[in-house]
Amino acid sequence: MLFVENFNTNPYCNHALEEWLMDNYDEDCFMLWRNKKSILLGKNQNAPNEINIQYAKEHGIHIVRRITGGGTVFTDEENLMFSFISSNSSSDFTDFKKFTKPILNALSSLGVCAEFTGRNDILIEGRKISGNAQCRYKNKVLHHGTLMFEADTGEMAKALKVHKLKLEGKGVKSVESRVTNIKKYLKFDMNIEEFRTYLFDYVKSSVDNARLLKLTDDQWEEVRCLALKKHSTDKWIYGTSPSYNTHNEVKFSWGILEVFIDIKKDRINSIRIYGDFFGDGNVSDIEEKLKGTLYNRIDIANTLSTIDSDEYFYKITREELIDAIKPD
Repeated sequence: MLFVENFNTNPYCNHALEEWLMDNYDEDCFMLWRNKKSILLGKNQNAPNEINIQYAKEHGIHIVRRITGGGTVFTDEENLMFSFISSNSSSDFTDFKKFTKPILNALSSLGVCAEFTGRNDILIEGRKISGNAQCRYKNKVLHHGTLMFEADTGEMAKALKVHKLKLEGKGVKSVESRVTNIKKYLKFDMNIEEFRTYLFDYVKSSVDNARLLKLTDDQWEEVRCLALKKHSTDKWIYGTSPSYNTHNEVKFSWGILEVFIDIKKDRINSIRIYGDFFGDGNVSDIEEKLKGTLYNRIDIANTLSTIDSDEYFYKITREELIDAIKPD
């Protein structure tokens, strides 16, 4: 396994680096990294619904879109990120626990009792310290997650919008009350750099044939070019705002699925599907397939009859997807 040395804090370069590693190395990789103040959107999320964009711009908070699904997270330089890249993509895509286990073991060795729970979270005493996301990319699986060490939860609360449906049934009133920082649970004092070094060395010592990878200046230039051409562009981050005359939203245990539909002469003229979902396929394939379909449950069901909904919307059945597009 390659252990990638990365002390860069430019969030666009960091996300470009993950993609660059998958393009250029066949070996499994592990990387720790930090971002300047950033909001990281999931691949399928609608930015205006998730972020206080004006606040972010006024306070120098970068807005970034990941290539992975899942929900929105806030990061700053007191928040550590970890990435695993696995070439064993046939069995790893839905195996979140496999990738979080080394992190949980490292935390346990520091006296921190954390647990993986739900779809993709790590909690301490019922409060979230880590959100995880992953995707398949060129026959590899990218898994990455946050580790809130001493993050500014007040800034987080101001920068993020949280749909009221997401808080229903959770027994909490705000995003700030749902999260906590790792540092307060450590048995001895440690700063973020010491924590980073400890975690890096711990994971490195737990695998065979570990090799350190330091990128050359020319390689970093390739990463910066990818960040400039893709990851930092408004087209990638915000996309285009859909025109619609019908809007549906459905709450699942993992988050909200939103559907924006433009209906003309009883047919779907265009459709956009947003949410915190994970999926192996590209949701734009489903959106394109639905264009021109009569807006009723029977015709929508017929259009979607040949698709495996779980491939595009992990843990969402075809019937649940139809319910979201055309409620009874």
